[in-house]
Amino acid sequence: MTATGQAAPDFTLQASNDQTISLSSYRGKNVVLYFYPKDMTPGCTTEACDFRDYHPRFAELDTVVFGISPDEVKSHDKFAAKHELPFPLLADPDHQVAEAYGVWVLKKMYGREYMGIERSTFVIDKQGNIAKEWRKVKVKGHVQEVLVFIQEELQK
Repeated sequence: MTATGQAAPDFTLQASNDQTISLSSYRGKNVVLYFYPKDMTPGCTTEACDFRDYHPRFAELDTVVFGISPDEVKSHDKFAAKHELPFPLLADPDHQVAEAYGVWVLKKMYGREYMGIERSTFVIDKQGNIAKEWRKVKVKGHVQEVLVFIQEELQK
């Protein structure tokens, strides 16, 4: 489980567009990691498109954005292409990174219990520490909230 102020768990994952992403190689930049359950679903599509639409603003704030889900790279490639996402989607099929961040949890839907991603977002500062986390994210207005946090707290 992670906590605000502590070092963000490092990882290396395969990503869309034949990339390999290591968190540690982004020291010196702010990083937004958003964990989402599944490509091509309504809430996840809305969230990804919101991050896409605000991507230039994040870039102005020296901030990179990464989406992470258990989907395979092939699924990420289709999802990113369909919605013209300007940031990488990272594949975490064995959910090791999700577990390291404490977002692989027991979920319930229609009386059925299963393990899955709890929609969550982490802002990692330029030193590699968790500056803020949001858990059980509601998509509407969330990306703007993340942007405001970075503007007001990390641009001092």
